[in-house]
Amino acid sequence: MSSYPKPISFPVADRHRRTNKGGERDIRTIMKTISIHFIVVFSVLIMVFLTLNSQVLAEGGPRERSQIQDTDKWNLAEIYPNQEAWEKDFTKVQNEYIPKIVSFKGKLTNAETVLACFQLDDEVSQVMEKLYVYAYMKADENQADNAASEVSSRSETLNSQLMTAGSYLRPELLEQPESVIQGYMKDPAFADYWHSLDILLKLKPHTLSRPEEELLAMSSDMASSPSVIFNKVTEADMTFPTIKNEKGEDVQLSEGVFYRFLQSKDRDFRKRAYDGVLGSYDQSKNTLAATLSSEVKTNWFFAQARKYPSSLEAALSGENISRDVYNNLIKAVNANLNYLHQYVDLRKKVLSLNRVHAYDLLVPLVADYTLTVPYQRAREMLYSGLKPLGQAYLDMVKTGFNSRWIDVYETKNKATGGYSWGSYDTHPYILMNYDDTADSLLTLAHEMGHALNSYYTNATQKYVNSQTPIFTAEVASTMNENLMLDYLIKNAQSDDEKLYFLDKLVESIRGTVYTQVMYSEFEQTIYDRVEKGEALSADSLSEIWKNLLQKYYGPNFTADDLASRGWARIPHFYMDFYVYKYATSLSASRELLNNILAQKPDAIEKYLDFLKAGSSDYPIEVLKATGVDMTSPQAVDNLLSKFGQLVKEMEDTMKKKGMIQ
Repeated sequence: MSSYPKPISFPVADRHRRTNKGGERDIRTIMKTISIHFIVVFSVLIMVFLTLNSQVLAEGGPRERSQIQDTDKWNLAEIYPNQEAWEKDFTKVQNEYIPKIVSFKGKLTNAETVLACFQLDDEVSQVMEKLYVYAYMKADENQADNAASEVSSRSETLNSQLMTAGSYLRPELLEQPESVIQGYMKDPAFADYWHSLDILLKLKPHTLSRPEEELLAMSSDMASSPSVIFNKVTEADMTFPTIKNEKGEDVQLSEGVFYRFLQSKDRDFRKRAYDGVLGSYDQSKNTLAATLSSEVKTNWFFAQARKYPSSLEAALSGENISRDVYNNLIKAVNANLNYLHQYVDLRKKVLSLNRVHAYDLLVPLVADYTLTVPYQRAREMLYSGLKPLGQAYLDMVKTGFNSRWIDVYETKNKATGGYSWGSYDTHPYILMNYDDTADSLLTLAHEMGHALNSYYTNATQKYVNSQTPIFTAEVASTMNENLMLDYLIKNAQSDDEKLYFLDKLVESIRGTVYTQVMYSEFEQTIYDRVEKGEALSADSLSEIWKNLLQKYYGPNFTADDLASRGWARIPHFYMDFYVYKYATSLSASRELLNNILAQKPDAIEKYLDFLKAGSSDYPIEVLKATGVDMTSPQAVDNLLSKFGQLVKEMEDTMKKKGMIQ
């Protein structure tokens, strides 16, 4: 059984489900107990900081939920009409389903019993998923509602009990000879489970004896210690200084305001903010270096224990990704660094700098431009911008808008940010805090992409194959976002508006590809060192980081000493080779978009087939069926070539306006 992680709200750093290092990997990655219908949006893509709109500010705060029209609120009554209906399913899982799951333990010795167990597993998981999703979304309507919080806590506890009840499933199956599992795969009765069994079979060489597995499982809490320590140091113990803002007023630094301060036009203020935050990490650099070193050593220990040649290959195995995909991604980005250097050069010109520093990278190149996009106007713009995806897709977008999928506006005590979620038995839901900005428009497009991916998958696949692999989870969302940005650039009403959206698209590619691949190269480097028996220290980590910064950002960039401490504040380094998937998702979605815009034969149909695929095959193979081969560098090369074209278009437009020579 697997957990049902709550979606993370914008713009909090992503915390996807992590591998249980000591014991089973996320069991539904192996035997699919739950489809991933939550989607974590990533703030590096468009640097969205959702703020209150002018109406809310004028009223002195967020509105009460009762003040919002029902048509602008999601309808959770479609999941459960009342709390009594939820309690009925809760009791059924607790008193009926869990004992049934336990009753199969030690009996998975023949095809009939195994199939019955799989089918029961799917049945109970669908109910549990619905319980869990409803409870958390209900609590997100009003996080001050103690009764709703208690219900969500109860669903968490029940899910943990269900996970424990079914924890025998994978190890018991893997004790059987390969020939038995292969026999199940050939049996037509197991057709729906063929892919899950294939994943299981591939993991068999890396599965140990039951006592060894139990020993590794016992170490899982200890193995999570580096991540726990990192969070405690950075979120609880670290103190950021107070600095003077642009007006000479005292302001308290925090991670929450850091990126906003780095967008200030006042360079001295930006530097004070940067030095204040990075200086705080510098004071804890030795502790954080030891923590990161422990994380690397922990992953290397479990990789060796499970007979993988490297930590990277152990991390990639869950989605059957070749190490070549990771290596080729880094090589492709390194081969296209000249475009990033050109962008840094453009920043240098526009901001009139002698050298570009890390605290100069987030200042908008298009200053003082605002675009107001009311929600109804945003809906109309999405209908226009997403037209290339075809009428069937647009019809489903309209269904989402007209059928109360979306909780639109900020209200008192509502969860912040935005996400797409839902269960297999429901339509998708979208949480927004729409504030009439262009960023909210793009977030809405992003989340609608996730929602329709879930809709098409659930409508096509059986529950067991309805999971969206993390490797491809952001393809559908970034497809919509890129389509909208292309539309907004082409239909801009002025050069200022055009530059505004060009800047957003350029920054999305920089943050999602160049930045994340630099992180990936850093991860690969430090793991290679540990796996060769070398030690990591604050000095060695800082040297690696500084060298990468200088290489990626080029000759007109200066990597300051404090900038070399950047590794110390990245939570993704405790997620076991995760961030490269940002870059692969965006590269794949842009390649699919290029095919659609070029009107290649069957391009739309292939894209819709992709949305329907779920986890019916490995993610690399699902993408290959659309004509996108992520084992080749072509998609990355094409995306970064596009980046270079966008930078050139920005430069030409700025010269036309007289902003630069």
